[in-house]
Amino acid sequence: MRVLVTGGAGFVGARLRARLSAEGVEVHAPPQSELDVADGAALRAAVARVRPHAVAHLAALSFVPAAEADPAAAFRVNFLGVRAVLEALRGEAPAARALIVSSAAVYGSSARRFDESAPLRPEGAYARSKAAADLLAGRYAELGLNVVRARPFNHTGAGRPAHFVESSLARQLAAAERAAQRAETSAPLRIGNPESVRDILHVEDVVEAYWRLLQPSTPPGVYNIASGRGVSIRELLELLLARTALRPRMETERGRWRPADALVGDARRLRDATGWQPQRSLPDALAELLDYWRHADAK
Repeated sequence: MRVLVTGGAGFVGARLRARLSAEGVEVHAPPQSELDVADGAALRAAVARVRPHAVAHLAALSFVPAAEADPAAAFRVNFLGVRAVLEALRGEAPAARALIVSSAAVYGSSARRFDESAPLRPEGAYARSKAAADLLAGRYAELGLNVVRARPFNHTGAGRPAHFVESSLARQLAAAERAAQRAETSAPLRIGNPESVRDILHVEDVVEAYWRLLQPSTPPGVYNIASGRGVSIRELLELLLARTALRPRMETERGRWRPADALVGDARRLRDATGWQPQRSLPDALAELLDYWRHADAK
C-alpha cells in the first residue's frame, strides 16, 4: 500500500507517518517547502509520481486566530488545498482513497452532541474554510471518487503547538515550576473563558481512527472522531494542576476570551464501521503534554 500524506511534518501528520510505516505502508510525505498543497499542478505531479493507493490530506491552517487574522490564507490552504488534492486524484489516480480531514468546527457550537447528520453552521473564517472544503469533498464523492471525510474533535498530547489552549496552559505551568525552583516569582497563569466545553481526545486515538479510515474495507462517507464527553477548560486546568504542586494566580487573557460555548461529538458511525473506540485517557494526554513542556523549554 502506498499513501501520500500532506501535512506530514505536523503534530498529527508525523504520528500518522510513523503509524503507517509501522504497518508496512510505503509513505510519501513531501515537505511543505517542496509541495504547496494549493498548487494544483504541483499536486497533480506528486500524485502522478507516487501513484498512491490513498492520500491522507492533513495539511491545513488549523489555528483559529491565525485564520481570523488572514481569512484569505485560510481559504487558500484549507479550501483550495482540498480542491487541488481531489482534482489531482481525479486526473491521475481516480481509484485511490482520499482521506480529507475536515474539522468539528464545521458544526458551530451548541449544547447538543453533534452526529454527522447535524447541519453545518460554521462560525468564523477557519470554520467556514473547512466547511466549504468538506462540502466540496462531498461533491467529489458524488462524482465517483473514493472520499472519506473525517471530522475530528479536539485532540492533544506531547508536541501540541503552544498556541492551543491546553498546550498554552501546560507550557505556562512548566515555566512556573522552573521559576519556583529558582525561587523566582512566576507570572500569573493567563487563561481565556474557563467555562467553554470541548470534546478532547488523545492524539494517538485520532491517528488510529485515520488508519482505520484509510482501509479499503471502511465504507466511504463522513465520520466524526470524538470521545462523546465534554470537558470544560476549567476541568482541563484542574487535570493539569493535579500533576504539579503549584497553585498559580489566574489572569484573564483578553485575546483568548470569548463567550462560553460547547462542541461535543458523537462517533457511533465510526465505531460501527470500524470498531474504533478511544483507548487512551485525557489525563494521560495532558500528563504527556506537561512533561513535554517541562523538557522542551528547559533546554
